[in-house]
Amino acid sequence: MNAPHPQMHLHKVELKSKDYKTDATSFWCAGCGHYGVLTGLLRSLAEIGVDPNYLVSVSGIGCSSRLPYFVNSYKMHTLHGRAGPVATGVQLARPDLSVVVSGGDGDGFSIGGGHMPHLARKNINMVYILMDNHVYGLTKGQCSPTSRQVMKTTTTPYGGLEEPLDPIMYMLTYGATFVGQAFAGNVKLASQLIKEGMEHKGFAFINLLSQCPSFNDIDTAQAFKDACEQVPDGHDTSDLVAAMATVNAAKKEGRIPTGLLYKTERPTLDERMAELVTRVGGHKDYDLRKIIDLARP
Repeated sequence: MNAPHPQMHLHKVELKSKDYKTDATSFWCAGCGHYGVLTGLLRSLAEIGVDPNYLVSVSGIGCSSRLPYFVNSYKMHTLHGRAGPVATGVQLARPDLSVVVSGGDGDGFSIGGGHMPHLARKNINMVYILMDNHVYGLTKGQCSPTSRQVMKTTTTPYGGLEEPLDPIMYMLTYGATFVGQAFAGNVKLASQLIKEGMEHKGFAFINLLSQCPSFNDIDTAQAFKDACEQVPDGHDTSDLVAAMATVNAAKKEGRIPTGLLYKTERPTLDERMAELVTRVGGHKDYDLRKIIDLARP
């Protein structure tokens, strides 16, 4: 098995979850599920003992993308949908850092949807927390890629015409090496998945279902809670086909599978790039022509 992130054991500190919270007042609407996501993240950081000096929190645009302001870390609030590419640059430049991306369903799978397959297939060593509330919240209630067809939004006043995108099946299909899902109100499970995702070496995708009390009156906290069910005992998290079958079986019954659905290991992009640099003679003798020659059949 691959070793965990280097900083997990080289830069470990003993801090409480409150020590990872900045002095900035978290400003989401009352009852927003994003508070549960923040709490879960802070708890996981404390359990792992991540040094804030080696932690980078990256986000795009949206209600969810405010999260870095509230986390004691280096932070980058980027363009709409572009958190993934920016985080990729951070991780490749500094593989010793813990990189956490936070974004919403619109930020990640609409504006930034073209980036998601490549984050997964390249196996970027980072955690991507999707705060999925099935609506655009910051811009006041438009239909998002995960909105259900029964929802009437400002852009779909008669209901949706398109099938909602399933982030879990999307990530399983494109090769994410860690895929988990939870209801944000289940802070214990959310925290557990974030912790395991951060300890995983590779691209960890965690879909956290987060109610929007202001613009989504269908997917309420209670509705999410009632629909979510833990993956069955004995579920083989190393079996991709089984993971997809579990998701499809739950969907047919109107249920939402939660927990760790899939986990595997393969070399990360930074590892493959480091190996390539070694093959071409190291950084001092870096020569693009050598790389081109090596890439030729």
